[in-house]
Amino acid sequence: MTQTKHSTSSTAVYGSEEMVRPAPTMTIPEDMTTPEIAYRMVKDETYAQTQPRLNLATFVTTYMDEYATKLMNEAIAMNFIDQTEYPRVAVMAARCINILANLWHTPERGDSKAGATAIGSSEACMLAGVSHWLRWRKRRQKEGKDATRPNLVISTGMQVVWEKFAQLWQVELRQVPLTRQKRTLSAEDAVAMCDENTICVVAIAGVTWTGLNDDVEALDRVLGEYNERTGYDIPIHVDAASGGFILPFVSPETRWDFRLRGVASISTSGHKFGLVYPGLGWVVWRDKALLPDEMSFSVNYLGAEVTQVGLNFSRPAAQILGQYYNFIRLGREGYRQVQQNSMEIARYCHKRIGAMECFENYSADVVNPLFVWCLSDEWQRSAKWTLYDLQSSLQQSGWMVPAYTLPASIEDIVVMRIVVRQGMSRDMADMLLGDIERSVKELDALKYPTSSRQAYDDKAKQLGKVFTH
Repeated sequence: MTQTKHSTSSTAVYGSEEMVRPAPTMTIPEDMTTPEIAYRMVKDETYAQTQPRLNLATFVTTYMDEYATKLMNEAIAMNFIDQTEYPRVAVMAARCINILANLWHTPERGDSKAGATAIGSSEACMLAGVSHWLRWRKRRQKEGKDATRPNLVISTGMQVVWEKFAQLWQVELRQVPLTRQKRTLSAEDAVAMCDENTICVVAIAGVTWTGLNDDVEALDRVLGEYNERTGYDIPIHVDAASGGFILPFVSPETRWDFRLRGVASISTSGHKFGLVYPGLGWVVWRDKALLPDEMSFSVNYLGAEVTQVGLNFSRPAAQILGQYYNFIRLGREGYRQVQQNSMEIARYCHKRIGAMECFENYSADVVNPLFVWCLSDEWQRSAKWTLYDLQSSLQQSGWMVPAYTLPASIEDIVVMRIVVRQGMSRDMADMLLGDIERSVKELDALKYPTSSRQAYDDKAKQLGKVFTH
């Protein structure tokens, strides 16, 4: 019978009993182990994954400088909502909201702008959607009209959070199809879906599927004319998860924010191009009148009266410190330099990939530090592989470059996407491009079609067409 031995501080990590047993999956272990062994077991679990900075699928920040990382690590135990013990964190959060509101040209006067902290841009979108739903319902009830059939208008290029919002709050989601001819939200098509029950129209600055921006200024004009003609008061929410931290620095002349009268709220992600580790989001309203009182919850928490707008109560404070640090450390010019470098590298990759005979870029321009491309017509017809095979090949070199189909109505288009974030250098881009060229050469040399190519052809035959871009 084998005698169980217990690890001690002198036990070599890979000489320990834990290293020859499977990791716990169903029940908590009976005995303790040393911190070194526990650390190594968890760390080893992550080795098979793509390293974060080689993950070009994610928008999430994977690099912060050592002082930002140190600051956030030192604040890891702080609960943002515990304002009795950590009152200055709430002050910094309010300062961040003011900075964003002014960055987005708020017309609101005073030293305290209307906004909220969120875990990410998804919660920020939820909060904005709820605010428009509550305002619409209150207005309908005041007028003695039916308030049971709200709807929201958005393009099919939306993030899944809007589908969740519609399900949770029982709001009809009216989706404007994207097409090959209309690759962003059509203002005219969006307004055609509006009626007296529309709580808002959502425009997207930085569509995750394609990297493109909806034309918010055109939507503001067309929707403004519609409101004036009908007497309705349908506002615009801008889902600027990516664009909120890109447009002000790389395209300050573009009118997409509170400079447009119809824009009532804007949400963004601090942990994307806000350059903060996850998770952090922000939402700002045009003025306090657009933030319903019902959304502010006040409770006596540990001796302090805490008023909060949010779906979550407890939340980490470290990310707020990280955001405020970035504002101080980088300033407007620092953000401009970082975002401009990301744009430059994205445009470099866009140009190089577009020049490869087998590929075609989905759009001619790069308006955010990300873009998508597809197979050219000739390769689409004759290649023995698909972009899914290219994705798998690049993974073998550590890169995560996703292949996927575009939204409904253009779901026959298979694309790949690169997101360029802080931490991506020109040398890294050249390494990636070299691996893409090598992978394409190997795939072109295949004698027989891959399983994904066979599945692609089978589906095309089933639908009676050949998929193209």
